[in-house]
Amino acid sequence: MAFAPSSTYYNTGDGSIIGNFTEADAGKLFEYSENNDGVFTDFPHKIWVTTPMVASNGMTLDSGFRYGKVLKTRCYICIDEDEYGNPLPEKWYFKQNSHNKYKDI
Repeated sequence: MAFAPSSTYYNTGDGSIIGNFTEADAGKLFEYSENNDGVFTDFPHKIWVTTPMVASNGMTLDSGFRYGKVLKTRCYICIDEDEYGNPLPEKWYFKQNSHNKYKDI
């Protein structure tokens, strides 16, 4: 399971959280939110793959997300970059009836 940080939630954050899905191969649940960073604009979502880790000095050790594009039954998630900085997406399928939106946007 990978949950988005509370900074994306409606009651405690900016409300950018969209929903969740369960990936078919490993059966893991992932939440996703809007990509409001202005980078990789072809991928309009942040797919939260781990909880962001913060060091004792306040520095973030891992962003916790990968850029992606979530569709109805699958998503394309950027797992790496090529030598020119272009994203290399991988296709993930969802378990049947596992894609849930928190609100209709």
